[in-house]
Amino acid sequence: MACGPGSSIPATTAVAPFGVSWRISIGVNTAENFEMRPAGVDDVPVVLQLIRDLATYERAPHEVTATEEQLVDVLFGEQPAAETLLAFEGKTPVGFAVYFYNFSTWLGRPGLYLEDLFVKQDKRGKGYGRALLVELAKIARDRGCGRMEWAVLNWNEPAIKFYRALGAKPMDEWTVFRLTPEEIAKLADAADTTPASLREAAAGRAAATTEQGRDY
Repeated sequence: MACGPGSSIPATTAVAPFGVSWRISIGVNTAENFEMRPAGVDDVPVVLQLIRDLATYERAPHEVTATEEQLVDVLFGEQPAAETLLAFEGKTPVGFAVYFYNFSTWLGRPGLYLEDLFVKQDKRGKGYGRALLVELAKIARDRGCGRMEWAVLNWNEPAIKFYRALGAKPMDEWTVFRLTPEEIAKLADAADTTPASLREAAAGRAAATTEQGRDY
């Protein structure tokens, strides 16, 4: 999250503050009453419902354990972990995008990672998904990001086709790895399980280095 809230990397163009909405004019086929704006703390119930709608679409509604209290803390606390764009048709929320910042050591620049992009099924085909991505591209450009990345389920052919049409390329040579909270805890506690042979070898190397450095 190198250029997220509180970052030392300034944005060249400020993003509209929470609570500010604007109509978009980006050359896509969107309804006249379509609007986007950054989510504010009062929007947390809407954000959580959209998260649940997305999980249902991705056939995993049971995997959502987030609560409104958690989202208030992680999205609008002292150190926000991500930002959210909301899309509306009139006053009705129809989609959202959740994103945060990572970092490329090779580029020496931050990147924008799109965690979630979702438009309600009955509102698709109106250009709303493209509008959200265009707005994210503007944010990435204005904040000096070297790339935008996201993941898509292999069975989601409509989304894959849509992303390819935008010029995005799949990273077929990469495999995503993940640790769950339980696995994180297990790995974090693994310091005391280093094999004795490795500990002894490390101690021996340290002793040898010490002896070699002495001036007799």
